[in-house]
Amino acid sequence: MTATDDQTVIHHTRQWLEKAVIGLNLCPFAKAPYVKDQVRIYISHAKHLDGFLEDLDRELQLLADTPATEIETTLLVHPTLFGDFLLFNDITAIADTAVTDLGLEGVLQIAPFHPDFQFDNTETDAISNYTNRSPYPTLHLIRESSIAKAAAAFPDAADIFERNIALLEKMGHEGWEKLAIPRCPFPIDKASK
Repeated sequence: MTATDDQTVIHHTRQWLEKAVIGLNLCPFAKAPYVKDQVRIYISHAKHLDGFLEDLDRELQLLADTPATEIETTLLVHPTLFGDFLLFNDITAIADTAVTDLGLEGVLQIAPFHPDFQFDNTETDAISNYTNRSPYPTLHLIRESSIAKAAAAFPDAADIFERNIALLEKMGHEGWEKLAIPRCPFPIDKASK
């Protein structure tokens, strides 16, 4: 991928954040760090899983070592390696282990987003899956302290997921399509292992 491609990935990711995550208020905690330019978007160019996990380790450590006033949260994006959602889901479990291995359990956690995200026991095209659909396979690295602050500021934080699903069900697929959130224009490897 070229620097131009990286700019496309960052632009698409920002559009998704602005139109869906912040625009629909899917995450009420996202707007403040975004407008303060404290959301790091890192594009991984790893050719294989091992390289991606090294990128993950570096980004976890960077986030842990950097004050929240500089980087509140990180989006680790790989635009071409994890086209198969089930494989990506397996990678998420490995990523959670990396948090523990780096001694960052209770400090950081990871939330997965993917163009074909699918919750257990849902149909592929269920609109509820779109709460976690992003233009590219993405791991959101989150500070536990930020989650605690947000939960204190939003006492009904546990209800956000249900509210999001209700909102998307009301919008339907047609409403989601009107947001015109970009989808990955690059070939994604559906068989990476």
